[in-house]
Amino acid sequence: MSTLVVTVPPSLDGVRVDKAVALVADVSRSAVNAMIEERRISVDGTAVTSRSAVLHQGELLSVETGPEVRRPGPEADASVAVVVAYEDADMVVVDKPAGLVVHPGAGHRTGTLVNGLLARYPELAGVADELGSDPERPGIVHRLDRGTSGLLVVARTPDAYRSLVSQLAARRVSREYRALVLGRVEGESGVVDAPVGRSASSPTRMAVSRRGKEARTRYRVEGRFEEPIPTTLLTAALETGRTHQIRVHLSAIGHPVVADAVYARGRVLPGALIDRPFLHAFSLGLDHPRTDRRMTWQSELPADLRAQLGALGAAPR
Repeated sequence: MSTLVVTVPPSLDGVRVDKAVALVADVSRSAVNAMIEERRISVDGTAVTSRSAVLHQGELLSVETGPEVRRPGPEADASVAVVVAYEDADMVVVDKPAGLVVHPGAGHRTGTLVNGLLARYPELAGVADELGSDPERPGIVHRLDRGTSGLLVVARTPDAYRSLVSQLAARRVSREYRALVLGRVEGESGVVDAPVGRSASSPTRMAVSRRGKEARTRYRVEGRFEEPIPTTLLTAALETGRTHQIRVHLSAIGHPVVADAVYARGRVLPGALIDRPFLHAFSLGLDHPRTDRRMTWQSELPADLRAQLGALGAAPR
């Protein structure tokens, strides 16, 4: 086994480790994931533990190379319930419950949405094979955090995948969320325009950062409550789709999502009935990847979030 050592050039500044190593070492993304688990990739002498860690110009990237390790794709698991809001030959719109991880990763090798999808739509494995994409994310176009519920679209064919990814890049996919946040939000609407990137102090967190990627979140007020402390119900619309974007942006303006243990900075709603962030992807709109017809879907608030609003004196919405 030999070691490839590269000083990160300007062209790789801000690029994720898994993408950069796949490029410079000419290996697949699944092989990079295996290398990370085996501590074969380091930056400035420190082993990389997250494939989404971001490189910076001038850092020393070291990769212990060898025969490519091809991890088998995820196994189908019919015990994972998949709530389908819409399906056709090209795509599936899923209404994901809170607590379900979208795809396998560190600490979650089984029991994910992808495992359930493969049991119902086995052709998804072929989508990853034809595209040469990560076999652990077959057909996955975008994600929701484990604690976030709501709608997401999955491509059933390579052509549908290309179309949907292109629509996301062109910002033609509309994604709206209901979020209950702490504090009194000023005004009736607003925009948070601030780059989001990996936190310098904690690699598992995201933060507003000058080194981050462009990120914009629009929001409007849907309701206000005063007891037991001031809270505000918002609709938040993504213009970009960075990891944890809504949670990071709302925390950055002083209004973290209720029950968000990561970004609420110790602030809590007394007597909260939920133990996951009050965040639900309730609306999804896109152009059908084959017909170009505009399509939209909506998802009702789950029971736990309706109960939390009810405790504040609000009618479920």
